[in-house]
This record gives sequence, structure tokens and C-alpha cells, in this order.
Amino acid sequence: MQTLPSPTMAAKSAMYAATMDADRPVVCIFRSTRTDHSSVDYHEWSERMDRLVATIPGYISHTTVVDTSTRSAITVSYFQSLEDLNAWREVPGHREAQALGQSRFYVDYDIDVAQVIRRHEWTAPTP
Repeated sequence: MQTLPSPTMAAKSAMYAATMDADRPVVCIFRSTRTDHSSVDYHEWSERMDRLVATIPGYISHTTVVDTSTRSAITVSYFQSLEDLNAWREVPGHREAQALGQSRFYVDYDIDVAQVIRRHEWTAPTP
């Protein structure tokens, strides 16, 4: 049985981009578990990334929820397109943060990328 080479990241991105609807935003779901060291450095880098991502063309918003008892977190980020999200992935400062994440800040993480199919919003009326 012949083994085929796995696609490169660029090939995978192109394949996924071809299935995306250009009128719908892309969501990146980043789930992680933090190590128990480098807390000060981690928070400095996290704040730096919060500021940096907001400068990326196509960035819409993001939010993070942290469970301090388990050191688990989830960050949900929205971008106008997969290309915009991919551009964020390649920003040099973000690349540096990614390397630090793997070497010092995270026990584990996983990332899902999806397209928003439907969105509903509700706000309680003010009394």
C-alpha cells in the first residue's frame, strides 16, 4: 500500500478556504491548559497579544474564559475570513507567543476553526 504525503499547511488552508462562504465570519476556538509557572510572563504576553490581534485587518473580536481552579481556558476569536485568520497566525509577534506557549505556558491546547452558520443575539430589556 502506497502512503501519500500529508498536505502542507498552505495546501490545507487552501482546501478549507475553498469551502468557506465569503459572507460569513470565521471563528477560531482555542482551548488550553496552562502550566503552573511563568504566570507573570504569561499575562504580559496575553495582554500583548490582545493588543496585537486588534490591529490585524479582518479581526472582529475575541473573548477568553478561564477556570482558575483547573488552569483551563477557552478563547473564541472572530475574523472576517480564513485568510485574515491565517494572516494572524503568521504575525511574527504571534509566532513568538506560539513558541513560548509550547515551551513554557501550556500543558496542552487544541484549536478548532469553523465558519459561523447562524448567529442569534439577545439582550434583556432595561427596566
